[in-house]
Amino acid sequence: MTVWQQVITERMMILTAGLLLDALFGDPVWLYHPVRLIGKLITGFERLLRRLFHLAEEREADPEKKLIAGGLLVLGTAVISVAVPAGILILADRLYHGLYLFLSCFFCYQLLAMKSLKAESMKVYQALAQEGLVAGRKAVSMIVGRDTENLSEEGVIKATVETIAENTSDGVIAPLLYMTLFGVPGGFFYKAVNTMDSMVGYKNDRYLYLGRAAARLDDILNYIPSRLAALFMIAAAFFLRMDAKGAARIWKRDRRNHKSPNSAQTESVCAGALQVQLAGNAYYFGKLYEKPFIGDPIRQIEREDIRRAGRLLVVTTVLFFIFCMACLFLCMELR
Repeated sequence: MTVWQQVITERMMILTAGLLLDALFGDPVWLYHPVRLIGKLITGFERLLRRLFHLAEEREADPEKKLIAGGLLVLGTAVISVAVPAGILILADRLYHGLYLFLSCFFCYQLLAMKSLKAESMKVYQALAQEGLVAGRKAVSMIVGRDTENLSEEGVIKATVETIAENTSDGVIAPLLYMTLFGVPGGFFYKAVNTMDSMVGYKNDRYLYLGRAAARLDDILNYIPSRLAALFMIAAAFFLRMDAKGAARIWKRDRRNHKSPNSAQTESVCAGALQVQLAGNAYYFGKLYEKPFIGDPIRQIEREDIRRAGRLLVVTTVLFFIFCMACLFLCMELR
């Protein structure tokens, strides 16, 4: 076996083990997640940069200073988020190759979020079914960024389904793609940027300029994964005997019905597959944001759509994983 074949074989094994571990265990609450460490790093960097650039009063600061600070935030966070796990893996490989493989599988498992996304969405389902609307609002507030205090039951369900659809790409397909291409460090780079976007990529007074670099880079990194996720979700709808034709039709029509170039890709497929209407106006931090609808209201959205979206998530993941394995095998054979 050549060095190239060994690298590819081990990457296939790492991705397989990581996905299986994620499917079995998800993110146990007792295990400190690396994304939380990245989040603390971002918070610390932001505080430091605000002091260095005198950005305590965001509205009074020079926009150019905020843009520079935002660029440094992205650079510093990305470098450390990649360098630390890469350094750990290099050291482990020098000590014992088996330890390197074990840690690579563990890191891969930690970077995937299929089980946790499905589990968190089912908490909303169970809260609505067992305790009612108030509990449902509280449960959905844990997984969405919008204001949830005044959501109707339909609004809670829509927010949950949209989160599952969008995070099928952000939480599973994109990390899988970058780890397939660049190994575990590639997955950490993606997660660092994606976490920055979720923390500072808001178009409000505080982050309009400071978070712009993170938001733009996240858009770039998700451009291809979101479209691949949409295509594989259409295939998943076919295998699940959902409305695959409707999913493809709504995707073609509504995939740009979002300010983000990527978010509506999988949301449109999910809306078409479930034959429901998603998106529309929403409140964030007390402010109303007008957003176009995605999909057609062929039927009223219902609690079971949370389960259906979860099944779409799982089958999309499996199909894309098979695709990644096939690509890696082909690369190994053609080398």
